[in-house]
Amino acid sequence: MSGLIIAVPSKGRLKEQVEGWLADCGLKLEVTGGARGYLASLRGVDGAQVRLLSAADIAEALDAGEAHLGVTGEDLLRERGEDLDGRVLLLRALGFGRADLVTAAPKSWLDVESMADLEEVAHDYLARTGRRMRVATKYLSQTRSFFARHGIADYRITESGGATEGAPAAGTAELVVDITTTGATLVANGLKVLTDGVILKSQAQLAASLRAAWDAPALAAAERLLRIVEARAAALRSATLTWPARGDGEEAAVVEALTAKGATRRPNGLLVDSAQVADASLALGAAGLGPVTALKPDFVFDVGCPAFEALKARVF
Repeated sequence: MSGLIIAVPSKGRLKEQVEGWLADCGLKLEVTGGARGYLASLRGVDGAQVRLLSAADIAEALDAGEAHLGVTGEDLLRERGEDLDGRVLLLRALGFGRADLVTAAPKSWLDVESMADLEEVAHDYLARTGRRMRVATKYLSQTRSFFARHGIADYRITESGGATEGAPAAGTAELVVDITTTGATLVANGLKVLTDGVILKSQAQLAASLRAAWDAPALAAAERLLRIVEARAAALRSATLTWPARGDGEEAAVVEALTAKGATRRPNGLLVDSAQVADASLALGAAGLGPVTALKPDFVFDVGCPAFEALKARVF
C-alpha cells in the first residue's frame, strides 16, 4: 500500500453528500477515467489516492486494512462484528446519511410493544408451533447481539436479500430488523417499531483502519486531511466577536467571565460557540463595550487535533 488510500461512496445520495462535505472543507474530489471512473484524487491533500466503492465495500476495506480512511454508514461498520473498535477507529460523525436500525413487529400484535414483550411471545410461539419465530434482516451480527442483550433466544434469522420490510406480509418472517429513515415504509407494510427496539442510530462516519499499513507519508497526509476537516467543523460551530477595546478593568472582568464559560481569547476579541453569540454580545454591551461584531470564520485551526492524535496513538 503506497500513500494514503481513502475510500468514498461511488454512487447515490451518500456520494453526493460526501462530495459536498469535502467541497465545503475546500477539498475537491477529482474522478479519473470519466464519470464511471473508480479512482480519484483529492485536491488539497497531496499523496492521497481515492477509491470509489460501494458503502458496504468501504466497510469491508476498512476492516481488512485495504484502505487507510473511508466514509460509510456506521450501520455497515458495526455489522463487521462486535470487536470492530479493535480494527476500525471512528474519527468523526458527519451529520448526514442518518438512519436507524430497528426491530419491527406487525401492528396487529397488540400485546407486543417492547423487547420484553417480544421475549415472552417468542417463547410462547415456540411452545405453540414447535418453530422459532423468524426474523428477516440483512444485519445478522447486530441482530444477534441486540437480541442476546434482551435475553431473546427463541428465534431464527432469515437472511433478507430484497425488501426486508415486506417479509411478514409475504409470510417469510414474523419480524424484521431493518434500516429506516422516516419509518414510513415500515408503516406502509403494517409494521411498528418496538419502543426499545432501536439497535443503532446510524450516520455517515469518517473512519480509519487500524489494520492498514500506516507509514510516515500516509500518516502525514491523514494529518493534513484531519486538521482541515476538524478546522472546518470547529468553524461551523463557532463565531468571532470583536469590539473597540478599552483596556480597562471592567472589560477584563467581562472577558474573563466569558472565557470561564468556554469562550477563547483571540488577538482582537473572542471565539465563542455559535449558540452563545447573543449572550456574550449582550454581556459585552452591558459593560459598555461595543459595537460588537459577530463573524463566522471559515476555518478554526487549533494547535492540537484530537482526531489525528487519537489515530496516531492507535497506529504508531
